[in-house]
Amino acid sequence: MEKGKEILYLSKTDVEKVGLSMKDVIGYLEEAFTEKGKGNFEMPPKPGLHTKGDAFIHAMPCYIPKMKAAGIKWVSGYPENLSKYNLPYITGLLILNCPETGVPLAVMDCVWITAMRTGAASGLSAKYLAKEDSKVAGIIGTGVQARTQLEALNEVCPNLTDVLCYDIVPRQMELFVEEMQPKVPRLKLTLVDNAKTAVADSDIVVTAGPIHKNPVPTIEKEWFKEGCLGLPVDFDSYWHPAAMRLADKFYVDDTRQFEYYKTVGYFKDVPKVLGDLGELVTGQVPARERDDERIIAMNLGLALDDMATAVNIYKLALAKGIGTVLPL
Repeated sequence: MEKGKEILYLSKTDVEKVGLSMKDVIGYLEEAFTEKGKGNFEMPPKPGLHTKGDAFIHAMPCYIPKMKAAGIKWVSGYPENLSKYNLPYITGLLILNCPETGVPLAVMDCVWITAMRTGAASGLSAKYLAKEDSKVAGIIGTGVQARTQLEALNEVCPNLTDVLCYDIVPRQMELFVEEMQPKVPRLKLTLVDNAKTAVADSDIVVTAGPIHKNPVPTIEKEWFKEGCLGLPVDFDSYWHPAAMRLADKFYVDDTRQFEYYKTVGYFKDVPKVLGDLGELVTGQVPARERDDERIIAMNLGLALDDMATAVNIYKLALAKGIGTVLPL
């Protein structure tokens, strides 16, 4: 590539072909959140457009100096896409810029990145907050995001043995198990027929459904057992406020962004934030201190995650000759 005069275009297939593992992405995020905890980053709260119902289109800029990662993700989430148009819930593009000149270096599909970095953020949270002997996980919502959530838990929870899977669409659960069981052979994936069964005996609970501004929650406080780590990927859409208030500790990935979301109508009844993931990774706030603590880590999804992943995809794509060079 001729620097400053060409960009690298990476399709979804190209991004996947680069070959990053979940372990790789968790490592990139741990480095990025360490920088965040030190204050070495720039990331405005993401603004958005909302063209219908619970749909969104978000602009997500970020700069991480140590990783030489600067850029923006333009991502949309439309819950009705699959049922009405046979399109993915999440679509979008990511632009990576040169921190020295500002010139665009690459444009890449962001679907794989979004799924992987979201799973990796949960994995990083579990590394610090799950009980060491966590054996059972419950996953509610078995779509695309559930797959990377499972990969991440498999990576960071060595004592995990069983995963209880629930979705309101039975066939989606079946497809999830058919696809994922061979990828996590040490774990036993079991279909359950209600949300309570997936939650009540689990040491870790992931909820990965669509995000709703005005949720109709399902998880009751009686289901949230002592010692459990809750990982809501879908904001507070699935958790009753009374269940969330049982949490002894409540973390987010970015407090500023969390507070911004509250100003636009989300998170009407949630616990007080103890700290964010950067503060957790750098030891500025305590991690789990007792096995009986109920903990919730609500990672909203940050441009920091995306840029930390994208810059490494870009480097490897160049090294491997993956992608299409286009003139600027």
